[in-house]
Amino acid sequence: MYKIVILGSGAAPGVPAIAMGWGNCNPENPRNFRTRTTTYFEYNDTKLLIDTSPDLRGQMLQNGITSLSAVLYTHSHADHLHGIDDLREINRINHGSLDVYGSDDTVRVIKQRFPYLVATPQKANNVSMQPSLVANVVNYYEPFYINNLKIVPIRLLGHAVPSTGYIFNDGEIVYVADYRKLEDKALEFIKKDVELAIFPMTTTKGSEFHAGLNEILQDIKRLGCKKAIINHMAAECDYDVVKTITPENVEPAYDNMLITVD
Repeated sequence: MYKIVILGSGAAPGVPAIAMGWGNCNPENPRNFRTRTTTYFEYNDTKLLIDTSPDLRGQMLQNGITSLSAVLYTHSHADHLHGIDDLREINRINHGSLDVYGSDDTVRVIKQRFPYLVATPQKANNVSMQPSLVANVVNYYEPFYINNLKIVPIRLLGHAVPSTGYIFNDGEIVYVADYRKLEDKALEFIKKDVELAIFPMTTTKGSEFHAGLNEILQDIKRLGCKKAIINHMAAECDYDVVKTITPENVEPAYDNMLITVD
């Protein structure tokens, strides 16, 4: 069984945003309060984070997360990466290093911005002083395993920096991060019914580097998703409005949203 928690459902500014405030969002609806995007993913004994937002500490405390098998990174933008220092607390609990995974571009940026946290598989950093993370480069469309979970990284097209999505267990779960277009090749690696897909939508209209609602719904249809979640929403996206304009099998995310898939 899969357990997925949307720890943070917001785009880079969060909601309310410093500049826009609540924007189009109804402040009376608690589902419009959004921290930056991080997702917790659990499959049997495998426990993952997808990205580490700047709000990670509060997200993990609120959801009681004290154990991780690894972290998957989608890309190097600050709203997806810059909570990385908070992983030191997992190092302290484990008394050792933690594996993180990302594309060559993303891992290179992690090493450039946060050189002090990089450890080797043979020797952990002093976790009382600094994080201890082992950086693993993944190649697009080459499967790898974390415990008994099969993961295929897929290339996402059109974002401002290289962006990676992940297919779990041949397509039972599909996670799409910031993107403009889904590469056709990705569909070749979906060999099972898609029980759940998670897509990012910063605004309904989309922009130069982000898909809009119409494009996302087309991709959900292409994948044949039984259920889809729309994540990463900015202050332009009111929860109730988005829920009203999406099909029955598509639901907007909110912070601490729990999804289970048998």
